[in-house]
Amino acid sequence: MTSEYDAALDLTPAEVPGRWAGRFSDGWSIGQAVNGGLVMAVAVEALHRQLAEQGDAAHPDLVAVSAFFLTASQPGPVVVDTEVLRPGRTLTTGQVSLQQPGEDGTPVPRMRSLVSVGALTGTPARRQPPPVDLPAPEDCVGSGDAPPGGLASSTLLQRLDLRLDPSCVGWAVGRPSGRGVMRGWFRFADGREPDPTSLLLALDGLPPVAFELGIPGWAPTLELTAHVWARPAPGWLRVEVTSEVLSDATMEEDARVWDSSGRLVAHSRQLCGVRVPEGWAPAG
Repeated sequence: MTSEYDAALDLTPAEVPGRWAGRFSDGWSIGQAVNGGLVMAVAVEALHRQLAEQGDAAHPDLVAVSAFFLTASQPGPVVVDTEVLRPGRTLTTGQVSLQQPGEDGTPVPRMRSLVSVGALTGTPARRQPPPVDLPAPEDCVGSGDAPPGGLASSTLLQRLDLRLDPSCVGWAVGRPSGRGVMRGWFRFADGREPDPTSLLLALDGLPPVAFELGIPGWAPTLELTAHVWARPAPGWLRVEVTSEVLSDATMEEDARVWDSSGRLVAHSRQLCGVRVPEGWAPAG
C-alpha cells in the first residue's frame, strides 16, 4: 500500500523538457498553506526523477537544499521545473522551481531552490552533538491531543505522529516558557519509515518556536537551508528546534534531527516571518 507521503510526491513528466506536473492535496496544510517541508520534498523528488530520466542513478540521496519561499503553496496542481546545473562524481546540483496557476490562470511562483544530491554512506559520524534528551514517546503530548478545531485547520497533524516534550507545550494553555525551544518525537502516522528526503518534514514539522516565546499566529518559512548527513535508521526521529534571534518581523529557527540509532541525520536553519504583538515582552 502506498503511503500518503509517497502519494504526495507523485509526479508525471510534462511536454516541456525538465518539467514535471503534480498536485498538492489538502492533507499536508497548516491553515491554507502547504507545509514547506513537503514543498521541498516535491522539489527534491522532481530532481531525482529528472536525473533518472537522464540516466544518472549514482546520486540517490538528498544531501543539501536551500529554498526560498516566494508565496504560500496551496492545495491544487503544481508545476515543477528542474535544471541540472552541475553533474559531479560526488554531488550533482540542480535548480528546482515550483509554480501554481493563480485564480486567473497566470502562473504564480511558489518556491525556488538549489538541491544537491549524492550517495550517503553508513559510516559512523566522526563528530556530532549528542541526541536531545526526551521523555519516552508515551510520556509526551501527542498530535492527537490537539483540539478538534486545531486538527481541522492543520491537516498536516493528521499525517504525522508528533509527540512533544511536555516542557515545550505551555503555549497551548497560555503559559509559554519563553525558552525558545521546541522538541519531540516524529514519525509518519501511517508507519512509513524515514528516508533522506522525508527528513525535510521532520525539520519543518514541529509547531513554530515562536509559540513558546509567547508569539501566536502563523510563522511562514521565508528561507530554509537543510543538510542531510546520513540515511536514517527505521523508527522514531528525535527533533529539537531552537531560536536565538528575533526581530520585529523575522526570527531564525535551527532544527536538528537524530534517528533511532542516535545518529544526527539532518539539521537546518530557517528564516521565518512573525508578527510580534504590540507590547510583547519575553515570556518566562
